[in-house]
Order: sequence, then C-alpha cells, then structure tokens
Amino acid sequence: MMKYLIAGLGNYDVDYVDTRHNIGFDVVDELVQSLGIDFGPGHLAKVASGKYKGKQLTIIKPTTYMNLSGKAIRNFLVKDKIDIENLLVITDDLHIPYGSIRLRPNGTAGGHNGLQNIQDELQTNKYSRLRIGIGSSFPMGRQVDYVLGKWTAKEAFVRPQITKLASEAIIEFIMAGINPAMNRFNSSKVELHE
Repeated sequence: MMKYLIAGLGNYDVDYVDTRHNIGFDVVDELVQSLGIDFGPGHLAKVASGKYKGKQLTIIKPTTYMNLSGKAIRNFLVKDKIDIENLLVITDDLHIPYGSIRLRPNGTAGGHNGLQNIQDELQTNKYSRLRIGIGSSFPMGRQVDYVLGKWTAKEAFVRPQITKLASEAIIEFIMAGINPAMNRFNSSKVELHE
C-alpha cells in the first residue's frame, strides 16, 4: 500500500490561530474533516491517519514552531517509512496572490524559514509543496506583521473556498501525482469579492 505524508505548516499556539502564516494548518484541517478522520497527539505533531482509496495517509500539523517543522517531517518519513516523493508540504506564500495556489515538485525555500528548515533536515529540496497565496498587501518593512496578522473580513469570507480548493489539490496529488495536480490546479483562483 502506498504511503503518503501530508504536512500542513503553521505555529501551534493560540496566538497564531486565524493568521495568514497558519493557512497550512487550515488546509489540513479541511482535508481531515473531508476524510472523516481526526487529529490526535503524536511525537512532534498532531497526527491524523487513515486510508483513502487504497492509499495510507499520515497528515500532520507540527507542534514545533514553523521554523523547526523539518524535524517533525523527517521523524514521520523515517518512522512510517514514507518515500520522499510521497511527501507534500502545505505552506503560505506571500509571493502568490491571495486566492491562488501553486503545486511544485521541488524548489528553493524562497525566504520561507519553515521550508528552509525542512530542506536542511531532509538535505534536499526535492519534495513536493503546495503553496497557498496570502498576497503581499503590506507597507514596506511590515512583512512580519502582515504574515502573522489576522485575515481581513474579505479574506476570511473566501478562505473556506481556498482551503477546499487546496484540499482537492492534495487528493489529486495523492491519486494522480504531482504533475497532473499541477496541471489541474495551478491556474485555479478563488476571487476576493469587493
């Protein structure tokens, strides 16, 4: 049976709930709910496990801070004997417009400390990632405040559509692979309503 590790990135602290930086957690929450399973405690992460159409899924929300996510991901890859090509990391990306998602089979950390830590821990950048656009509507020098800030009312209104779209992209990755998932979802966009 093929095994998959799906890792949503975020900061596991009440202060970060409903912030842009935690969209990875929001997406895996949507995925877990759609699969009818629940998160429980695990080593370095909250874990939900289950089967989907003959595939074994391990879905995690690292309880380390985001900048140390690689430790949790490496732990589950090794412990559960999951091939790195069956790893998908879900994270925020301020270089992508809000409402858009992008799947990639590999790439640089792009200044994202969580992705950099994963790359350092795995000693490769050849793992798939799903980047969720959070936009970049912040004044110069206010990036940290923006990323760690709460959603605006307009953003919050369409966020469930974005997490649903991203959850569907994850299922496509699991069932068909990264290239078909990229072809189907990389041009998808949820529009903000004025």
